[in-house]
This record gives sequence, structure tokens and C-alpha cells, in this order.
Amino acid sequence: MRFHAEVKRTRARTALGMLELVFHGAVHNVRKSHTSAVIGLLLNLVQMVIMIAFFYLMMTFAGMRGITIRGDFILFLMSGIFMFMTHVKTMRAVMGAEGPTSAIMKHAPMNTLIAVGAASLGALYTQIFAASIVLYVYHAVMVPLTIDQPVGMMGMLLLAWGSGLAIGMMFRAVMPWQPRFFGTVAQIYARVNMIASGKMFVANMMPTAVLAFFDWNPLFHVIDQGRGYIFLNYAPRYSNLEYPVYVMLVCMTIGLIGEYYTSKRVSLSWSMGK
Repeated sequence: MRFHAEVKRTRARTALGMLELVFHGAVHNVRKSHTSAVIGLLLNLVQMVIMIAFFYLMMTFAGMRGITIRGDFILFLMSGIFMFMTHVKTMRAVMGAEGPTSAIMKHAPMNTLIAVGAASLGALYTQIFAASIVLYVYHAVMVPLTIDQPVGMMGMLLLAWGSGLAIGMMFRAVMPWQPRFFGTVAQIYARVNMIASGKMFVANMMPTAVLAFFDWNPLFHVIDQGRGYIFLNYAPRYSNLEYPVYVMLVCMTIGLIGEYYTSKRVSLSWSMGK
């Protein structure tokens, strides 16, 4: 006969246990992108630098530097690219998180919400790490940077992350039913956001007819509001904070309901058919 001390499971203890699992899961997600965690982080950093260099050259040769916000041009590019990559990478991480048919789900108290939380937290850590390194190197080597309201800027980065998490939850909930179709839709959404996010444009300078093609996108509002916090001489007029917050809450609610519905009807054949 085995004797063991019974531990009373309070709500606080349960919550702390789940947070610990999310933390360890996030560390695992960061490390599994490459055999070396450092190399995995550096690869993401290189990808970010390449995107900044690409848009810098494209906008320079296209003569678009004169229509940007008065201030540092590279910071203008980085502000949009950082939030775009955080949004899209988080969405993809949530979609690729461990599902109910995964072997790890057989180990209690692991569940899909912990897996989603770990994947999204790992994506956030990776993007913040890469953005911090790029900003520091540019500030120390090239030009000293000044951010008008860094707390507001960080809030917009977290909003880009939260909206990516919410939209990823929606795609995650429907993926098991039609993996190819909804996988293609998610890829189209990410590709469209290369332009529709407005990271290369200034909303205040857009004609009303052109603005209609961007105004539907919550990430467009997040990036424009973020630039309002970053640059002293820019005050967003055609974007707001309420819209992306409402979209995030609605998408998260639909995604959680869909995830619950799908998990109750899960089949092992879904994981075998992927």
C-alpha cells in the first residue's frame, strides 16, 4: 500500500499550476523551432532585418520616403513591421499549437488552452526579443532613437499580439473540419496583410477612397495608433483603438466556442490525415 499526502487544490493553486505549464510550454515552443534556442531566435531576428531592408529599398527606389511621417524613416518602417510580424507569427503559432489528438494531451493536466497559451506566449517572446535587439543596435550604431510614449507603443504591440491570437483561435477551431481550405484562407489573410496592414502608408495622408480598402483591418488601426504613440508629430485621425479591441474580443469568443465544439467531436483520424 502506498501512502501519499493529499494536497488541497484551491483555485489559486490551480491557476498557478496552469501558469507554470504555460511558461514551460512557451519555453518548449521557442526551443523546438531549432535544435539550438539561440539559433532559432537569431533566425527570426535575421528575417526581421531582411524585411526592414527590403521595404527600405523598395520605398526608397519608389520615391515614397517623402510621404511618411516626419521623423526617423527607419523607425517608421520598423513600427509597422514589428506589429505586422507579431500579429501574423502569433496567428500561425496558435494555429500550429498542439491539438486534442496530440499525444501530449494524454498527460493531465495538459489541455488545448494551455497549449494555445504557450504557443502565443512563445511567439510574443520571440518577437519582442528580435525587436529589442534591432532597436538597440540601430540606436547604438546608427541614430539615437526617441519614442514619444513607449508605454503606449508597447500596448499597441500587445494589441497586435492579442488580435493575432484571437484570429488564430478562429482558424484553429475550423481547421480540423477543412484543413486545406482554411489553411489556404489563413495564408491569404497573412499575405493580404503585407499590404492591407498599412505598414508602408500613413493613414492621415490617404484619400478617403483608398482608406476604405484598409479600414476593415484591425491591424491597420493598431499600427496607425502605435505610430501616434511613437512619433511626437503624428496624431491619428482615421483610426481608433475601439475597433481592434472589439474585433479581438469577438474573434476570441467565437474561437473559444468553436474550439470547445470541435474538441468535443475530435477524431484520431483527423490527426492521421494531416
